[in-house]
This record gives sequence, structure tokens and C-alpha cells, in this order.
Amino acid sequence: MSITRRSIYPHGLIVLAFVFAIVSSAPAQTPSSSPTPTPRQSSKPSLEHEFFKNIIRDQKAIWTSPFHLHSRDARWAAPLGLGTAALIATDQKTGDEIAESNRTLNVSRIVSYAGSAYGVGAIAATFYLVGRAGHNDRARETGILGAEALIDSAIVVTAVKEITQRTRPSGGKSRSDFFDGGSSFPSGHSIEAWSLAAIVASEYHDRPLVQISAYGVASAVSVARFTGRKHYLSDVLVGSAMGYGIGKYVYHAHHRKSSVSAGDEPEESRSSSRWPMIAPEYDRHARQYGVALAWSF
Repeated sequence: MSITRRSIYPHGLIVLAFVFAIVSSAPAQTPSSSPTPTPRQSSKPSLEHEFFKNIIRDQKAIWTSPFHLHSRDARWAAPLGLGTAALIATDQKTGDEIAESNRTLNVSRIVSYAGSAYGVGAIAATFYLVGRAGHNDRARETGILGAEALIDSAIVVTAVKEITQRTRPSGGKSRSDFFDGGSSFPSGHSIEAWSLAAIVASEYHDRPLVQISAYGVASAVSVARFTGRKHYLSDVLVGSAMGYGIGKYVYHAHHRKSSVSAGDEPEESRSSSRWPMIAPEYDRHARQYGVALAWSF
């Protein structure tokens, strides 16, 4: 078999140019009397670059959100408010009842680690580092937005705790009292776990198992804070609701649709470009044949 330069190089360059054009998503040019304008590159800053600015914007939106409620929001605000009020009225009784049993303390303490600052921080960092290393835009964004939601939640829960100062279940006679120097309301572990879970579930909306796992872990953490005698039911409910709302807001406010709309597809397309394109060629009139070889990079 003879492989001629005439067969390989001209046709190989055409294939290379065609593949490179697909990878770079360059628009095809059409004959026109006027010159075709050069497409503008997106100048939108990255999520990393806008990280701290977005947190400031988030805080403004979060603290002013009560002034932007609409009548349609009553369908969730009213049940939440009534449920919280009912739980606060019965918190001391339910807290005393759960304190009569010691069987769940060890398990509750272990489960609570998943909602600690170290636990949720490690999860968000893992998403980001794995996404950067594997060129997975969705995992990378999950890590960035997850960290942003966690910081937002930490700021909010710290402020609310300072305002309410509710005594924890171990506070003796003043247990469950508000404005008494405590730090029980709302649950910090719950708000952190649910804010991160909302980010993960929103990013992987096409993966039911991921959604179930994320919300399942957050639910387990919330329950463990009650069974572990660290919080009352109302602390857990409000913390979970606030975390879920913050996570959903962060996702919808800063999600980059163009970069992760195809899920894990960009990663697969990048890995496939590592392999060459090989195409046989044959010129019957010149009685020549060969192989065209091209890479897209």
C-alpha cells in the first residue's frame, strides 16, 4: 500500500479544519456583499471572580425579601408560620420527652457531623476540586454555588441567633426561652445542610437518586439535631426552611445555563477529542489511496 503526500496532507488539513470549527463552535460564513462581523466573545466574569460580590448581592436580596412578598406567597408562608408557632408552643414538652431516652444520642451525634461546618464545607470543596480536575462544569459550579450558599446561610443564622437568643434544651429552667442569651434558634446545622442540599439537587435535577440522597442527608441532619437534644423542633423547621430557600435563591440567581446545560456532556466531548479522526481516502483516476489523520485540540 502506497500512501502519498497528495492524499494525506491536503485532505487531512480539510478534516482538521472542519473538526476544529465544530469544537470551537465558529459560525459558518455565508456569501455576502458585506463583510461578516467577527463574533464577540463573552466577557461575563467567572463565578470565582464574582464570588464575594455575589455574596454581598445575596445578603441584600435575603434581608429585603420580606418586602418583596406577594399574595401568592401566602400558600407557603402561612403554613410555615402557623407550623412554627405551634411547635414553639409545644417545644418544651417535646424536648423534655426526647430527653428521657439516651438511645439516640450517639447516632444523632454522628449524623450531625454531616451538617457541621467541616462536613458541608468538605462536600462543597470536593465538588469544586473534582470539577476543576475533571473539567466537569456542573460539579465545579456545584462547589462554587454550594460554598456561596453556605456562607450566606452562616451569616444569616448567626444574625438571627444573636437576635432571638433562645436557650437550648440543656438550659435548665430557662430552656426554650427567647432573649435569654442562648443560641438555639434556628438550627445552624439544619440551615447549612439544607442550603447545600438545595444546590446539589438543583444542579443535578436530572438525577433523581442524587436529589433523594441530598435531601435525605439534610433531613437526617435536621432530625439528629432534635434527637441529639441540641435543638427544638421549631429550631429545626425554621433552619431547614431558611436553608432550602437560600440554596434555591443562590442557584437561580447565579446558575450559568450555557456552561452546564448539557450536564456531563462537555466532559465526554472533551475526552473524545483526545482521539484522532481517521478516514480512508481513494482517488480512482489517479489510482492513489491513503488515510487522512486529524486531531481536534
